[in-house]
Amino acid sequence: MSASRTRFYLNPQNAKWKGVCAGIADYTGIDVTWVRVGTVLITIMGAFPWTLIAYWIAAWVADKRPVGLYETADEERFWQGVRQSPARTTRDVRSKFRDLDRRLAEIETHYTSRNTRLADEIDALK
Repeated sequence: MSASRTRFYLNPQNAKWKGVCAGIADYTGIDVTWVRVGTVLITIMGAFPWTLIAYWIAAWVADKRPVGLYETADEERFWQGVRQSPARTTRDVRSKFRDLDRRLAEIETHYTSRNTRLADEIDALK
């Protein structure tokens, strides 16, 4: 896939106007309603021309979100976490791999070690 999962994209599927707020919501993982409410409040509270200018620049510069960028909702949440905190995400992935490695080592030790008590019981049955 040539599309980057860590870039900001407009989301025309969930757009009300141009898809900027929906794109911000997808990028950050915040509900799109809260992003829209925040945008309106910032505009009303005195940043009137600048929020509209920033909105139009973002709509003009950003690319539309590619269809099929994420296969599942879990994958989308994972990439949102990567964008929010890459160091934490890599630490979590490393921790999961260490845990899996430890569990596999325990399973291997259990199945490859000689269980003398079980062997003695089997010998007693002969």
